[in-house]
Amino acid sequence: MATDDQIKEMVQQKYSEIALQEKDVNQASCCGSGCCSTEVYNIMSDDYSNLEGYNPDADLGLGCGLPTQFARIQKGNTVIDLGSGAGNDCFIARQETGEAGKVIGIDFTPAMIEKARANAEKLQFNNVEFRQGDIEHMPVTANTADVIVSNCVLNLVPNKDGVFKEIFRVLKPGGHFSISDIVLDGNLPPKIQAAAEMYAGCVSGAIQKQDYLALITNNGFTGITIQKEKVIAIPNDILAQYLTVDEIAQFKTSHTGIYSITVYAEKPAAASCCGPDCCK
Repeated sequence: MATDDQIKEMVQQKYSEIALQEKDVNQASCCGSGCCSTEVYNIMSDDYSNLEGYNPDADLGLGCGLPTQFARIQKGNTVIDLGSGAGNDCFIARQETGEAGKVIGIDFTPAMIEKARANAEKLQFNNVEFRQGDIEHMPVTANTADVIVSNCVLNLVPNKDGVFKEIFRVLKPGGHFSISDIVLDGNLPPKIQAAAEMYAGCVSGAIQKQDYLALITNNGFTGITIQKEKVIAIPNDILAQYLTVDEIAQFKTSHTGIYSITVYAEKPAAASCCGPDCCK
């Protein structure tokens, strides 16, 4: 079994490759926003193109929801996007928060940070910045954000509990998050669970839905609401890279559910700077 550091290195390498590809190459290779299904990355994404602030150059097709659509961002808010990629959700959040607000994108991959900064410069957004960092240890001071968003990123992080602790620390009391992620109902086949490619595609890193929601509750958040849920169907041509024909048939009849959920939760207004255990 891969260690946490090995998983992080694999994810960083794969997303560096995606960031460095030209958009037309990215689409043609199906590693990003293309229409074919030979890669895991593009089978979960939602259509952003009708949202105000959308910028095609920043959309790599790597998400599994539209968290900014549900995030209740207000003018003047400070918004943080976890796993900001090329900046897509940040630029949509900036449309909501306006010039009086601030948007901070955090990403683990230097190539993604470089791409996002170039996109922000082209758009001449002076209140959008991108910081390289591990979202298990955010490069942000406590009580900074009014809103935190994230799109299909926590699956890439081995220590999901640590991320929720950091979200609690960085949110202002009374602040909230809206996060889209992949969760399971039932168990994935071991070959998929072990596949590095499927991990980078946000599938094999998924945990059980009830465990995911329990992490949110146990870290002190309230008002937990599932804002959107959709079924993710992995096409047979992808499954065939990991499973035999018989194993695919068994998986299809196992009733294992793979879902994209968008979850909303709040940090209580009376909360201290961090969660119930992290201030000791």
